[in-house]
This record gives sequence, structure tokens and C-alpha cells, in this order.
Amino acid sequence: MTAKSRVFVLFFIDLAIIWFSIATSYWFRFYDGIPHDYVVQMLQFGMISTIVIGGSLIYFGLYRRMWQYASIGEIVSILKAIVIGSISSYVIALLLLPGRIPFGVEIRSMETILVLVGGVRFLWRVFRNERITNKETETHALIVGAGDCGMLIAKEMMGPSFADTRMIGFIDDDHNKYHMSILGLPVLGNRYDLPRLVKEKDIHEIIIAMPSVSRTEISEIINLAKTTGAKLKIIPALNDLIAGKISVKKLRDVSVEDLLGREPIIADLNGILGYVHNKTVMVTGAGGSIGSELCRQVSPFAPEKLLLLGHGENSIYTIEMELRKKFPDLEIVTVIADVQDRNRMMDVFRTFRPHVVFHAAAHKHVPLMERNPSEAIKNNVFGTRNVADCADRFGAERFVMISSDKAVNPTSVMGATKRIAEMYVQSLNTTSHTKFSAVRFGNVLGSRGSVIPAFKQQIAAGGPVTVTHPEMVRYFMTIPEAVQLVIQSGSFAKGGEVFVLDMGEPVKILTLAEDLITLSGYEPYRDINITFSGIREGEKLYEELLTDEENLGSTQHDRIFIGKPNVISQNQLELEFKRLERVLTEEPSAIREVINQIVPMQPVAHAAIS
Repeated sequence: MTAKSRVFVLFFIDLAIIWFSIATSYWFRFYDGIPHDYVVQMLQFGMISTIVIGGSLIYFGLYRRMWQYASIGEIVSILKAIVIGSISSYVIALLLLPGRIPFGVEIRSMETILVLVGGVRFLWRVFRNERITNKETETHALIVGAGDCGMLIAKEMMGPSFADTRMIGFIDDDHNKYHMSILGLPVLGNRYDLPRLVKEKDIHEIIIAMPSVSRTEISEIINLAKTTGAKLKIIPALNDLIAGKISVKKLRDVSVEDLLGREPIIADLNGILGYVHNKTVMVTGAGGSIGSELCRQVSPFAPEKLLLLGHGENSIYTIEMELRKKFPDLEIVTVIADVQDRNRMMDVFRTFRPHVVFHAAAHKHVPLMERNPSEAIKNNVFGTRNVADCADRFGAERFVMISSDKAVNPTSVMGATKRIAEMYVQSLNTTSHTKFSAVRFGNVLGSRGSVIPAFKQQIAAGGPVTVTHPEMVRYFMTIPEAVQLVIQSGSFAKGGEVFVLDMGEPVKILTLAEDLITLSGYEPYRDINITFSGIREGEKLYEELLTDEENLGSTQHDRIFIGKPNVISQNQLELEFKRLERVLTEEPSAIREVINQIVPMQPVAHAAIS
């Protein structure tokens, strides 16, 4: 039946209800039979009531509503339409008809019309809900959090836009809410009841609607929920939502980042403002994952000028367009240049004379650099030297180099070249007015070349997901939190430090792969298989953040620490660099031998895969 035909059927049912109500009201008024005069009056009153009450039902929009989703608003509309229509028809009948209509007839007919008109519509709602309930494609949803946010989400999902979703209820850790009902939905238990409820109620989707709780608590709930096999969705953190805009549209899939469970970083905004505001800031590698995020986070501090320097024109263009849209008043200068080109770097620094330099340009892919060690040296070592020398020569106030935990006791060419770059920056600090420092951290989730995008592609292709070794462990951070700490570290720099970021607890790569498969709605090893490929060239099972000789010191920030490695003199490093330059065109083994003499590379323990 079409929507138009349903409206006509409902309208004629309402007219029949009006006649039935008036007729039964007269019948109850006259038990021994309705007198002839009152039969005529009943017919006349019925005609008037049909026109007036029918018009009132149309006026109050009772035929423009979807009754399978009826709520308090619909009840109020029915009440208004029938009461106003009944009173109006009674007054009109008193004015037009010769005899007085019994008042009891009016009251009884109005009550009957109200009950039957409302009853038909709510019976239709029950019928529709029952019919939807039996649909095999229906999604059963459970909301974690029976507060204001959870109620708003439930109310929206019980509307017409979610006809294929059936709300089962809530869970909440507040004992006072147990067995209570919200919008007709029960509060079924607390977070620890999740596995049982998912199985008992056949839950397909769990919605975490607790935007104000800590990230640690959210992580605990996700860890409980991910074992159930249900799809997980979450409302973003409270500070990510615009007041009054909590909506199902804000729901997103739970991500691996949510599982880290770390609290938001509290930044010293005054300290950052002190060295970035109204300054010319340069970001090298500005088109990369870290570089582009540096640009995003520096821009709100209103530098006088922001220089986006990078080798790839497409990535630089992309971040430029994004920043120009978000920060129309910021002066942005794009510079296409290669940090390996010393003369070009000199021209750029001579022209713009940046006050602050964030050096993020680097080759970072471990196996690729094992096969191309000369490129790692040219970019990571000599590129860093070029930019650092220019910062020194043209009077930059601060130089912050982005380093890696792979620089600690390196087993790879990439890690060794990053350590050599750290050593050069530290040695230059001893003779320069520029405050040189480096910031060392582990893997960032979602960056180019990281495991997360690779795993997602493999999952999208149906698997298998490839993990190098079942015991491989890495430190992880989100890109925004890593970059925020990098910028904060710059404000602490006195010169010569290697800042080490608190990466939280290390994560097993196998567990990360399993979580990502689960969060994608699949079951590991059943829907998506996991295979082991073995440790690749230059990789190690466990990463470290400090070498044996480095002493860890604290800073004003509880997530940033200072390591003070031994400083090698510039003269000694220059001699080593000349040796590196001489072997750049030779075999990779010869290049590795010279690297090994500068920074001894540790042998990789190729543990057997059990």
C-alpha cells in the first residue's frame, strides 16, 4: 500500500470512528431506544462533527505523521485536534440545531473518539515495530552510557531514519539506574555485563556514548566490548563536540587510537607562544605525516610567516590549501626544495631568515633504507647537516630535529643515520647561538609507511594480515599527540638536548593486528587470517628510547624527558662525514662498514617464529 492510499484509509477510519462514537453515545444515553427526534438530531450532529473534527484532524497534521514512530508529540496533537474539534462541533450544533444536544452525549463521544483515534494509531505503531522486529536484516544496538548523551543518541536512533535498527537498551555503571527505563528502553547492567548481554540479546552494535569520561576508562570499555564480536561505535570526546550538536552523525567507528587509552596532553600554551608567535617558522618535510601536522598545530599560534618546505609538490600543495582555508590571515610561503641541495638551502635561509626550524624531512622506512643506504645518508645525515648549518649561519633562534627511537642502539641504516644526525645537531650546539635539540619518539599511528595503513589495506582485501613476528613490540603514539609534544619540547630547549617522549606502554604488533581486524567487524583467524613473514632487514623485536650511557632527566611536562648523550666534537664528525662522502657510490656493504664505525649497529636477533 502506498503512502497516499494509507492516508485515505486512515482518514475514512477516523470518520467511521466519529460516527461510531456519536451513535454509541446516544445509545448509552437512551437505554430503551433512541427517540425519533433524537435520531434526526444524532444524524445532524454526526454530519457537523464529521466536517469539524475531520477538519481539525487535518489541521493538526495527523495525516502527515509516521505513526510507527509516534511519541509524546503525537499524543498532544491527537488531544488538541479531538478536544478542539469536539467542542467546536458541539457549539456549532447548539447554534444551528433546534433541540439541545445532551451534554453527556458530547462528553462520551469525545472520550470515545479520543481513545479510538489514538488507539488505531498506536496499534499501527505496535504492528509496525513487531513487523520490523521480525526482519532478518535488523541491527540490534546497545548503548553504553545512560546519561544525556546516550538518551539523545537513543532518541534519534528510534526515529524514522533508523528503521533497520532496534534499540535494545542501555548499560551504565551507575547502580541507581539499574532496572530503570529511559525512553522505554531498560538499563540492563554495567560494563562488565557486556559479554553476557551481547550473547543473550543478540547485539550487533555497541555504541559508546560517554564523551565526558577519561580516555583510560573508554579504553577499558573498548577492551571489554571488542571481545564480544559486536561492531563498535563511539561519540567523540566532549571537547571535540560543539555544544548542543550531539548527534548520530557524530558517531564514528572505534579506532586503534581509542585503545591506547592515554589522557589528552596538557600543553603550556604560554611557553609555546613565547617562541612561535610573531616569528618566521620553517617546517622541512612539510608535506609528510609529521611535517604537515606540525604545520597544523603551529598555525593557531599566529606565527608571522609559515614556510612549508618540501620536495614533493603534490603533498606541499595539499597542506597549503588546507592551511589557507583554515587560517586565511596567516602568511604561508611554499618552498619546493630538497634538503640535500646545500646551495638551495642557503638561498632559502638567506631570503626568509626563519627564527624557528622544525626539521622533519627524512627517509624513515627501515627495509628500504637497508637496500638504499646511500640515500639514507644523503637525506638523513647530509640533509640534516645542510639545514642545521643554515640555521646556525643565518641566526635561527631554535632548531628542533624530529628523531626516532630507532636511533637508540640502532640495528638498521635508518636508525644509525638518525643517530648520526642527532650527534651533528648536538655538536653544532656547542659553538652556535642557535638552540639545537632533537625529539625522539616511536611509531606514530597512521603515518606513511606505518603498519596501520598496511593492515587496513590487507583487511580490505580480505587478508591475510602479515605480521613480521608474533613477539614484535613497538611504542605507538597518535600523530597529533606526538607533534604537540614536539612543539612543547621546543619551548624547553636550552640547547643540546635529546628530548624523549613518553610513549606509554609498548604494544605487541600481533595484538594490534588482531584489534584492527576485530574493530573492522571481522574475527581474527576465522574471517581474516594472520600470517608471519619473519623479521625484515634492520628490524629488531623491541625498540628502546635511551642508550646505555644516556641519563634520563625530567622536564616541566610529565610526558617529556631529557636524554643527554655523549657529544662528539664537530671536527671528529667532519672527518667521519668525509669518509661517508667517499663511499656513497660504493657497494652497500662498504657504506654500512663506515656507518658502523661512527655508530656501531647492533646485530639483529632473528628469533624463530613459533
